[in-house]
Amino acid sequence: MATHVFLTGPPGIGKTTLIRKAAEILKSSGIPIDGFYTEEVRESGRRTGFDVVTLNGRRGILSRVGSGHSAARHEYRVGQYVVDLASFEQLALPLLRNTDFDSSSVKKVCIIDEVGKMELFSQTFIQAVQQILNGSGTVILGTIPVPKGKPLRLVEEIRNRKEVKVFSITRENRDDILQEVVTAVQNCLK
Repeated sequence: MATHVFLTGPPGIGKTTLIRKAAEILKSSGIPIDGFYTEEVRESGRRTGFDVVTLNGRRGILSRVGSGHSAARHEYRVGQYVVDLASFEQLALPLLRNTDFDSSSVKKVCIIDEVGKMELFSQTFIQAVQQILNGSGTVILGTIPVPKGKPLRLVEEIRNRKEVKVFSITRENRDDILQEVVTAVQNCLK
């Protein structure tokens, strides 16, 4: 039986939109839910980076085009983007450590959009995700990228776990799969 649900698909296919809609439905049904999603940042119609946005509306920088954006000694890069690891960790890690949930025995849902190259520069993030995957009483509803290039160890681990249900999002199914995703998460909570 699945205990976590992940969406995968190519960039721009609608994974974040789908995960946000699912989060709204789950939250409106009274399920304790927290987490974050990533959002493109655009200037004059051109993508200039990504922000991390929590479900309660807090926002921080994940990455920006260019070099030297962060004051960090070590620059983490994915293509043209410089990852602001400190900003990401400050916003995302408290959500993964369940600090915003009560300590009751009720299962909770944590949105993680996404477990990708930028986020995986953080060893603390990797450890927090693995801890949740290994049975913290929290169900992850997350996104992972389609395999491309060098495999990402945690992404492959997630994809290959028996207790993880992975939905492949396509242009053909993205408008019709929402209820199936919500039902899969609800079944994980039982």
